[in-house]
Amino acid sequence: MTDSPADLVLTADRIHTMSAVVGATSVAICDGVVVAVGGESEMAGFIGPGTRSLRYPGATIVPGLSDGHAHPVSGAGFAVGMDLRGVTSMPELRRELTTALASLKPGDWLRGWGLDPNVWGSQRVTSAPLDEVVGTVPMFLRFFDAHSALANPAALQAAGISGPRTFPTGSRVDADSHGIPTGLLLEAEAMQPVFEVLPREPIENHANRVKQLLADMAASGLTSSQVMDFLEEPFDLLRLIEAEGELPLRLRFSPWIEPKHSPDDWARFLEWQGTGGRRWKVHGVKFFLDGTIDGGTAWLDAPDTHGQSTNSVWSNPADYVAAMRFFAENGIGTATHAIGDAAIRFALTTIAQLQVPGGPVHRIEHAETLPDDLVDVFPASGAVASMQPTHCTHFVRADLTDNWSERLGPDRARRAWRTRALAQAGVTLALGSDWPVAPFEPLAIMADAQLRRDVAQPDDDPVLPEESLTALQALEGYTIGAAIAAGVAHTEGSITVGKVADLTILAADPLAIPPEELAGTAILATVVGGEIQFAATG
Repeated sequence: MTDSPADLVLTADRIHTMSAVVGATSVAICDGVVVAVGGESEMAGFIGPGTRSLRYPGATIVPGLSDGHAHPVSGAGFAVGMDLRGVTSMPELRRELTTALASLKPGDWLRGWGLDPNVWGSQRVTSAPLDEVVGTVPMFLRFFDAHSALANPAALQAAGISGPRTFPTGSRVDADSHGIPTGLLLEAEAMQPVFEVLPREPIENHANRVKQLLADMAASGLTSSQVMDFLEEPFDLLRLIEAEGELPLRLRFSPWIEPKHSPDDWARFLEWQGTGGRRWKVHGVKFFLDGTIDGGTAWLDAPDTHGQSTNSVWSNPADYVAAMRFFAENGIGTATHAIGDAAIRFALTTIAQLQVPGGPVHRIEHAETLPDDLVDVFPASGAVASMQPTHCTHFVRADLTDNWSERLGPDRARRAWRTRALAQAGVTLALGSDWPVAPFEPLAIMADAQLRRDVAQPDDDPVLPEESLTALQALEGYTIGAAIAAGVAHTEGSITVGKVADLTILAADPLAIPPEELAGTAILATVVGGEIQFAATG
């Protein structure tokens, strides 16, 4: 027996270590770290009087699944009111609003989230089809992309919005030909006046929603997430949650660096790096180079079919380069939201200039429309591609009749979410959900990445099936790929001696079953830092 017996030994039918070790069935853990990986007979020397040994017949152990891009804390504040993610038509939306109105108290706002602009079909997105239903109750509905919202006249009046507004970042209050706001608010600056008049909730309520959400994420198999924001500096909220017990998964927060921020602000965000609690910390920063294709605020090489999506969020993109250089030279990894081809091109050029051997990891988020020339230069830039398969499979149609495809036109729409092309080019892929934009369940996302359609909609045609990932590539995107993207591959992402013992235990082998079965596979347990965090009952 070794001098330090293991605290925990786990045995299953197989372990996919995502490393050079193959054929393993057991893993030993001591003080939160993997100390041995191999066959069950090889664990004998690590078992002592205090060792807990657990067997999972028929199961598969993989490195802890990590969501490469999510917003669980700010998103819990976003996802308030009606869950509109399943609404597909205007009559259905009207019924949802009517039902919700009946439960409101005087003074309440009618709120909802996850709304798809495809509900309007080919019509302009305005509040007009809903105004008769809602009446004088202030209404604020967030679209699924989290970059836009719909407010009715009562909400606009409360926020002091009476005409069109535009901002240097491309954000705007949409208005008709008479200068009357349509209710469509695009990007943060346009929505901010409404945010300021929304009823405030006690921090305890927000904390309770975050706790429940994180528990649900752990039950889905997740052991960590890269949180792509640090909005409203939620130190107090996170400390309140952690005072009541351990977070069920690790959270790494990347504060936003915006055009309005000065070098003094950059220095403040730099000071935050590494601060946090037991299972959360500030780690990296996030930039936006553009908005969304659906909202007409992306940065494309050529305008969309509405004549929009022509500019960067940064009116002077050289300022973005300067801010990126500041953090890179200080050893901080960056993530850049770049959806349109012009934004991706600029980000790749910038990242290529900043790469140094052993330096921080720089990543591009989303990369939704990618021409061949950018696929070709992506590997040499050194950038990681952080992508969300369900943005494609839930919101884009194979026949190109959706809003995203219509705005791009057929040529650009046929280069959507090119995950296979990037993987074959040698680019590291990190996969994630972008919750609350799309559901967070990792097995369903891995299934969609293979099917190129919503796994829950078997009759749907796949969107660009030639861009499907293999089962192994999908698993890599949630394990070693996510760890590389976060700059923590030296401690996480594979089941390797000396690395942190974050594990996910599945009832079946994710590399051997069809994706349709994968989505419904039971999570038997998760392990975070050597501690059983979630355990299935029954």
